[in-house]
Amino acid sequence: MTTKVERRIKIKYRVRNKISGTAERPRMSVFRSNKQIYVQVINDQTATTICSASSLGMEKMPKKEQAAKVGELIAKKALEAGVTAVVFDRNGYLYHGRVKEVADAARNGGLKF
Repeated sequence: MTTKVERRIKIKYRVRNKISGTAERPRMSVFRSNKQIYVQVINDQTATTICSASSLGMEKMPKKEQAAKVGELIAKKALEAGVTAVVFDRNGYLYHGRVKEVADAARNGGLKF
């Protein structure tokens, strides 16, 4: 029997075989822990992180609101770095809840998926 984490990792590898970030459309990867959420915009060709944002240091608020703020922040940082379009990498998580909030806020912030 596989655990929840092992299942997520299998899904993650299956998704990562199909998507990768380029200089024109970098990959926007989401990682969520029990308390925080982290987002990176990554160029896989050069293996560099273009920009990143997380909920560390934010004031206490519900997790979905934190995720929305991180989505807005990553969109702002990506646009400042010259990135307008990204490939969304949900990192094996289901596309609902905090992951969906990050994606929606980034779209509202000006990023194209």
